This record gives sequence, C-alpha cells and structure tokens, in this order.
Amino acid sequence: MNKQEQVTDHFRELFNKLVWINKSKMEASLRGYKSSEVHCIEYIGKNIDPNVTKLAESLYMTKGAISKLTKKLIEKKLIEVYQKPENKKEVYFKLTEKGTVVFGIHEELHQEFQKRDQAVFEQVTEAQLDGMLRFMEKYSKHLDVEIKKQGLDI
Repeated sequence: MNKQEQVTDHFRELFNKLVWINKSKMEASLRGYKSSEVHCIEYIGKNIDPNVTKLAESLYMTKGAISKLTKKLIEKKLIEVYQKPENKKEVYFKLTEKGTVVFGIHEELHQEFQKRDQAVFEQVTEAQLDGMLRFMEKYSKHLDVEIKKQGLDI
C-alpha cells in the first residue's frame, strides 16, 4: 500500500472511530434528534443569516432536503423563520429557546470530546498542525473541483 492509500485509509479509519466513540454519548444526550437535525441546528446556531442555500452547501444536501429538514425543525419548535425588512423574498432561520438548548448540549459534547483528545494534540507541534491543515485545505479544494466536475454542485 502506498502512502496516498495509507493516508486515505487512515482518514476513513479516524472518521469511523470518532463516530463510533462519540455515538453513544451523542445519542444519549440528544435522544429524539437525528444527526442531520443536530447538524442543521449547529449551523444555524453558529452562522449569521442562515438560509436554505447556505445550509444545503454546508451540509452537502439538496435544497429540497434542507426544506424538508427545516420544516421538521420548525414543527418541533427548534427553529423559526425570519425575514429582513429590506428583503421580503429571502427566508432565514434562527434558533428558538428549545433549539438553543439542543445547540448547547451539542457544543458541550464537542468540548468534552476535545478535552478527551487534548493529550494527542499536545504532542503535535504547531508546524505539524499547520502542515496538516494545509494538506486538508488542498484536499478539500481538490474534492470541490471533483464534485463540480461530476455535476454534484449544490
């Protein structure tokens, strides 16, 4: 196996391990909420003026899927719709009080997981982290181009 294959295999393995180790805690703390709902809430909680287009791009979902998802979140009273006075055409989303609670639980879990993994990051130099970040940015940009080539652009 060459190094390129090793890197992609390790990425996949790391991702799968993270999902596996975090899954039971996430499910217990966020019982009754689907992963897509929580990630939608997370995006809305962290971004200014989130709309269907921004959510679709960020979550790699179609606008139709986001419309269905946000409709469910509105029905569950986790998010609500608003419009800007100068643009009555565009619809934006914000968290309700209930949505803010779910957002907070999710953020606390991420902080807990980050503390759990801190020992590893303390052993990595700033230069090594910078190198990893540069690689991930390059790889991400490459995948963006490939997504467009395949007509999968949202």
